[in-house]
Amino acid sequence: MVHLLIHRGLAKKNFTENTISAFRYCFKKNYGIETDIHCTKDNKIVCFHDFNLKEKFKVNKSLKKIKYQELLKISKSKKKPIPLLKDLIKLSKNKRFLMLEVKPLFSNQNMKVLLNETKRLKNYSLTSFKEKNIVNLYKKKKNLNLGLLIPSTFTFKKVLQKSNKKYVKFLVLEKKFLREKKLNKLKKKMYFYTIRDKKLFNKFKDKNLIFENL
Repeated sequence: MVHLLIHRGLAKKNFTENTISAFRYCFKKNYGIETDIHCTKDNKIVCFHDFNLKEKFKVNKSLKKIKYQELLKISKSKKKPIPLLKDLIKLSKNKRFLMLEVKPLFSNQNMKVLLNETKRLKNYSLTSFKEKNIVNLYKKKKNLNLGLLIPSTFTFKKVLQKSNKKYVKFLVLEKKFLREKKLNKLKKKMYFYTIRDKKLFNKFKDKNLIFENL
């Protein structure tokens, strides 16, 4: 089955990324979602991309050093409320696929909270650019659907090396790899990010794509 996932819920340019209103629209259009997750100071897992609130909200505070209620107050004041992962899971009703990217390096406590919140989810995966997150999650639960994010700077040789790791169930590759024929040799499932061009989308829509604003 091919997965077509909307990057941060950005189905349209007028949506704010990683918000409930954006997620709801994606589900109505029958698409899955790729979103980023962080853990706040009080161990609440939230859907948000940046490590700091400075760029989005002009407040110089790190997500890991702020409690969720303060975070919500700041984001609501800008009419861009940051949702909890629990909110997204509830909205999905276990019907649409969720790809959850663990953005920072999660502590052991963060991992426990994440595994508890996702324990009833069926259609989902956990990914990260930080390989240590994938290793630590695998140690806690061997049957998790874990994916390693691969940057464009990787060579095919390095991609091949990572694909052979037992804890890597699938790869999430930068879109430049879409035309890499050598990938056919890999036995692991693959996703490609981030597709922002309609022609590229139409050409490769038989693959697992993470896309936006098409």
